[in-house]
Amino acid sequence: MKTILHKSNERGTANLGWLKSYHSFSFSRYYDPNKMSFGLLRVLNDDTVSAGMGFGTHSHDNMEIISIPLEGELRHNDSTGREAVIKTHDVQIMSAGSGIAHSEMNNSRVNEVKFLQLWIIPKEVNITPRYEQKTYLPVDREQQFKLIVSPEGGDALWINQDAYISIGRFKKDTKEQYTIRKTGNGVYFFVLNGEIEIANNKLTDRDAIGIYNTSSFEFTTKTDSEILIIEVPMN
Repeated sequence: MKTILHKSNERGTANLGWLKSYHSFSFSRYYDPNKMSFGLLRVLNDDTVSAGMGFGTHSHDNMEIISIPLEGELRHNDSTGREAVIKTHDVQIMSAGSGIAHSEMNNSRVNEVKFLQLWIIPKEVNITPRYEQKTYLPVDREQQFKLIVSPEGGDALWINQDAYISIGRFKKDTKEQYTIRKTGNGVYFFVLNGEIEIANNKLTDRDAIGIYNTSSFEFTTKTDSEILIIEVPMN
């Protein structure tokens, strides 16, 4: 098993006034040649957007883009005519495919919105752009991982890649094992909150560890904890 540790205080930062963002990988003006990606996970941004503000209309192509609101609501519009509000406990996926323009705005004039934005390099290029969102309640991830993104679709959101995203909430002193779903994949293990011991490392809020060249691994929670698992092909 090989690992790479990414501590939260080592992430790139951006502060535009209306936007405060932490970048796990090189993004925009933040560049670190040692943090270009983890396998096919290209972007993991931890964003806070002020009330009434957001990302105006802009374009993407050939990228799988996942948004996970942690607090508040996002208002989505795109060039396919889609309009939607993404709330806490919702997950949104957009296949940019052959090209799509979209905006993501804070839906509140009073409160901040906090969300994670992930970009995963697609399996097939130039597919027809698509959008989907679903709600995953906290009760469904208590003491277990809930699969929220999968190439098989079903209850999970479909993704154009052999990637799997799960979220779980575990009580203090839980010992858990995660088994890699597809040979050749690695896992980016991201602590949303709590304290975890894994692979002889202690992780706390927003720390992450990349794990690969293994079929499974174990971790132990030292406090009540919430974890995001991002499993992606390594090449």
